[in-house]
Amino acid sequence: MALLRVLAVDDELPALEDLSYLLRADPRIGEVSTARDGASALRLLDRAIADGRPIDAVFLDIRMRGLDGVVLGRLLSRFANPPRVVFVTAYEEHAVDAFEIKAEDYLLKPVRPERLAEAIRRVALSADVPADSGESDTIPVELGGVTRFVSSADVVYVEAQGDYARLHTASGSHLVRIPLATLEERWASAGFVRVHRSHLVAVKHIEELHIDSGKCTVRVGDTEIPVSRRHTRELRDLLVRRARKGRPE
Repeated sequence: MALLRVLAVDDELPALEDLSYLLRADPRIGEVSTARDGASALRLLDRAIADGRPIDAVFLDIRMRGLDGVVLGRLLSRFANPPRVVFVTAYEEHAVDAFEIKAEDYLLKPVRPERLAEAIRRVALSADVPADSGESDTIPVELGGVTRFVSSADVVYVEAQGDYARLHTASGSHLVRIPLATLEERWASAGFVRVHRSHLVAVKHIEELHIDSGKCTVRVGDTEIPVSRRHTRELRDLLVRRARKGRPE
């Protein structure tokens, strides 16, 4: 695997020096550039593209003077071949912004070397996968004051709870401040379908479809999930097509 070229952005010089030192110490990283504001970061990124040596990942502070990290992250997401973004911040409340921008990870200051190593691992893996492959996605969740990212591949179904959504996995559930409609759009390419106004289901986890007296449900694990009338035919046809594809020739 080629060594990664990364850019560290922070308007506080001591924090920038600490981060760049930790990045340079990782054997998977071959080149570290730095910038102390969003405008300088954009100029460095443009220059790297023009030189044919684009930046693979940007490790980005959020609260900066001028162009803040969230705005810069959104600008980067519009690049034809966007660099991976890892937020490095002292504030937890921007985790949803990180999800919407499709950030690879979200690190809280002071940065622990083991968490930075995990973020670099994520970047190194995704650098070989097209950004829109739809294979998996991640979402930030809070666990005991620590932000972790749950992969869409591990989610069995999602349940709406007001403006929030509860992600159900084989090991438990996580409440996130993201509307179900946002997840429906974001995770469609990962095999999730809307079966009810309150439920989104990973098709690969559907084990049974029941239709009785006009009422339809699906079973995922030990859970029965209602299917609304407007989604019943579409879901049934989808499951039939999947079953046919799985038949041996």
